[in-house]
Amino acid sequence: QVQLVESGGGLVQPGGSLRLSCAASGSIFRLNTMGWYRQAPGKQRESVATITRGGSTNYADSVKGRFTISRDSAKNTVYLQMNSLKPEDTAVYYCLANVLLSIYSTTSNDYWGQGTQVTVSS
Repeated sequence: QVQLVESGGGLVQPGGSLRLSCAASGSIFRLNTMGWYRQAPGKQRESVATITRGGSTNYADSVKGRFTISRDSAKNTVYLQMNSLKPEDTAVYYCLANVLLSIYSTTSNDYWGQGTQVTVSS
């Protein structure tokens, strides 16, 4: 199986910064696209940023220019640097990884982290 462990959430004032980390471990042959999603109270989960194995990135319009996603393939870890945080960024942030479990696997699987709370408030 695959485990994703997130860290770095917390309480920050508007305009502040946080860096989220998500480390993948377990039976991983290859990590494909990884990403960050968030879910605010009463709202659907939405994509925040994704990064492919080759390093191509995609961002939600609401975070472009403020958030940066990156990955360290040697550590099986994805990061989300969040700057200029706004109250509307308050949500539980989830890590997602698409994983190929074995060289013999014909399909890859999505795994989610447990979530980390980010609260932006004065």
